[in-house]
Amino acid sequence: MAAAGADALLVTLENVYGYGPTGGRPMTEDLPLAATTSKGRVRAAMTAELLAAADAGHVRVAIGRASDFFGAGVTESSLGERVFGNAVAHKRADFIGNPALLHTYSYVPDIAAGLAVLGTDERAVGGVWHLPGPETVTTRALLDLVAAEVGHPVGIRNVGKFAMRALGVVNRLMRELAEMAYEFEEPFVLDTTKYETTFGASPTPLASAISDTIAWYRTQTSAK
Repeated sequence: MAAAGADALLVTLENVYGYGPTGGRPMTEDLPLAATTSKGRVRAAMTAELLAAADAGHVRVAIGRASDFFGAGVTESSLGERVFGNAVAHKRADFIGNPALLHTYSYVPDIAAGLAVLGTDERAVGGVWHLPGPETVTTRALLDLVAAEVGHPVGIRNVGKFAMRALGVVNRLMRELAEMAYEFEEPFVLDTTKYETTFGASPTPLASAISDTIAWYRTQTSAK
């Protein structure tokens, strides 16, 4: 491993698939990696391998974790083209699960800022850290902010798991979302208290993050 050879700190970004369903409890860094999906089990195995190398003294690590990504340039995510792109195009947003539930979405610039802190503060070494981001609200509340920004109502076309599995035959994103549907069938809240208590945080307000994301999607629409 290059980081080990250079005696450098290895800062990695992970999603939260490794935790698996939590029954709606907020996700904290001390949760066991109890994934029930193939994607989640792969993520958990990768994390275990990395931590084992760190425990053996082979490499210094700091792990940052974030929830569903969104932002400029992020198209293949639960808030990507099928939500922001559709909203800008006056189409209904494709969504799975229950939009009335709390759900943490992580904004890409905030993720980058959080990782930079982990890479430059010795207190981060050896730890797992949930990276702060915009405030957690329901997906319906988030879509209301999207609607206010685009200037027209944004409806929801709910895509069921059976439909996703069928679409997954020809669409890789739908295939991958189908097994992760549990994230949208219970509250999905990322607790970032540990990071904020240790390092402080000034994440982007949700309305500003949405405004910047929609501005990017509009540039893509005008370029077509």
